[in-house]
Formats: sequence, C-alpha cells, structure tokens
Amino acid sequence: VLKFYCSICDCVHVEEHHAVDIDVYHCPNCDVLHGPSLMKRRNNWHRHDYTEPDDGAKPVQAGTPVFVKELQSRTFSSCEEVVMRMRGVQVTPKYLERSGFRHPIAVTEMEGLGLKLPPPTFGVRDVEQYVGGDKVIDVIDVARQADTKMKLSQFIKYFTGPHRPKVLNLISLEFSDTKMSKLVEVPDVAQKMSWVENYWPDDSFFPKPFVQKYCLMGVKDSYTDFHIDFGGTSVWYHVLWGEKVFYLIRPTPANLALYEAWSSSPNQSEVFFGDKVDKCYKCVVPQGTTLLIPTGWIHAVLTSQDCMAFGGNFLHNLNIGMQLRCYEMERRLKTPDLFKFPYFEAICWYVGKNLLETLKGCDYFIFFFRGGRFHKWCSCFVSLTSNKKKNS
Repeated sequence: VLKFYCSICDCVHVEEHHAVDIDVYHCPNCDVLHGPSLMKRRNNWHRHDYTEPDDGAKPVQAGTPVFVKELQSRTFSSCEEVVMRMRGVQVTPKYLERSGFRHPIAVTEMEGLGLKLPPPTFGVRDVEQYVGGDKVIDVIDVARQADTKMKLSQFIKYFTGPHRPKVLNLISLEFSDTKMSKLVEVPDVAQKMSWVENYWPDDSFFPKPFVQKYCLMGVKDSYTDFHIDFGGTSVWYHVLWGEKVFYLIRPTPANLALYEAWSSSPNQSEVFFGDKVDKCYKCVVPQGTTLLIPTGWIHAVLTSQDCMAFGGNFLHNLNIGMQLRCYEMERRLKTPDLFKFPYFEAICWYVGKNLLETLKGCDYFIFFFRGGRFHKWCSCFVSLTSNKKKNS
C-alpha cells in the first residue's frame, strides 16, 4: 500500500494498483473543495502506457485488451501432437524415468495420481479464510504486464466485486506455510522426484525453498507472457474451476536461442514469441484436469474464464542438463532473484553430495566442475559395475 500526502491534511491510503491511474490526487478532505481525484485519460487499449498520445501508431503489446482479443482469434497447432493423455495411475516416477519426461502430460482421471485438493466448491473467500487477509501478495496488472503489491483481502474484494476496472492476476501465492497447506497434497511424482523433498537437509544453513504449493486465482482475460519456469523446473497445474489455455513451445536448442534473444530484446512486449518459432501448440485445460509440463518448455498462459488453479514446481534427476541450461540463461539475462529458484546452487550441491556418497560403493567415477563452480557446466559420468567393466 502506498501512502500519499496532501499539503492540507494528514496522509491517506491508496491501493498501489490504483495509484498509477491517478493524474491529480485530492484527499478525502480536499475533494470537498476541489472535487474527486482526476484520473489519467485512456487514449488506447493496445499499449502498456495507455496515455500515449499517438493512438494506433505503435504495435500492440502483450496483455492489453486488444492483444487478448487478437490472441483468441489466432490459429495454433494442435496440442495432440505433443501432449500425452494419461490416467493418474499411469503417471509414476518409474514411467517418467523410462520415458524421459520429454512431453507435457494431461491427466483427467485423477485416481492414482496422489493429488489431494479441496472440492470445486472451494472459493476465493475460502482462500482468504485459510491464508489470512492481511498477507501481502504480488499481483500482476495484466494490461500493463507489471507487478503490484496488495493485501490478499483487497484482491478477494476485487475478485468478488461487481466492478473490475482492470484485469489483475494472482499466480505467486505460495501457501506451504499456511493453514491451507493441509488441504493440498502434491502429485506423487512431484513429491517423490523433487530434489528439495529428497535432498534438502534439515540442518541446512539456508531456509528450505517453498515452491511446491501455489494457488493461482485469475479473472477472465488474465495473460502471462511466454516464459520458462525458474531454474528449468518442471511444473504441475490443476484447474479446480474455470479454464486455462496454455501455449506450448518445445525447448529445442534453436527455440531456446530464439527465446533468449527475444527475452533480452527492447521490444519484447511487442513481439508474439509464438510467431518466431516453427510451431506453437494450444492446449486447453478445463476444470478437473491436471497438466504436467517438463523441464524447459516455453509457455504462455491465458485465463479464458474466471479460474482457480493449484500448482507447484520441482527439480529432479531427469534432464539435469536442461535445468542447468535454463539457470545459465537466467544468469545471462540477469533475472532478478525474486523470479529465480530459491537457493538453486545450494540444492545442486546437496544433490551432488548425495551422488558422491552413492558412488563411494561403485568401482569408479569421474565428477568434475568446469570453472570451479557448480553453476558452470557440470559433467558427471556415473558408475560401471564390475561385470560391465569386465565385459567392456
């Protein structure tokens, strides 16, 4: 919450996401004489700075009402080419290890997945009850593609109110340390394969990263532009009610190079990344469906109707090279710490320590670090048994 001061009277509170729209501010005592605060005039609906004078002269920017309307009219490749449809009981660590977890997985039959969630009647007011209305959260002003802070109670009031002057999207409410945590159990594969759950020591000098339980609440037309989840983590999403639309792009070397160049370009918001690659796949995730996205997949998300979803991120032993490649990209792009996996290097060292202990009983191994630091490319050649050595 921002505090604004008037020269005539004491300070008053104004919500941060409203502050950017105010042109001339009048406090409650002053507006008796001077009238209500004057808001900035909206000159266009296709730019983040909607007060720009040259309406229509500049390209459409991501997240704006014009962009969302154009996005919904676009044609995309069918996700059936890349998304695997499976039953929950089939999605096991053993299966992912055998298949390599290279493609997104959509699950509609939850039995056997190990996912526990509240019933579909669970609403945004219930979230406020379990998490607490005073919790300060990061919310995205979608039309501006900018972060703003507000109390959860303020967001719930906005979500349930009859008037929504702007589109706000909440995607970063991690609730592992709240009463709501007991209502959610993550899928078995995310729990059993997670580096943090398996290798993070209880006596660690660093606080344990909490990235496994997120509650996402978005109103219709919320949009998150193309990104790779932090640290190259894999991610699971479950739509409790409403609907999400994912735009998926394979993490090929060519696509990753294009993505890095696009991410660092000054006109990133004016270029739809899906147009820069050979194929972008559209995947509609309706109520009751769980989507698992593997390491490195580039994706954007549109909330096509008011929606509540749950999700979480996890690092794992599959595709370690891709995880490290994504982390290196974040470093080159100078990604702020707020948007990076907490203590990524620490968890890599803990995994390396566990691997070292595992390999002590093997015949030989080679484990080296290039440049002397783990965040540089790390190569590891794991064991050969005595029989394999004799046969080689």
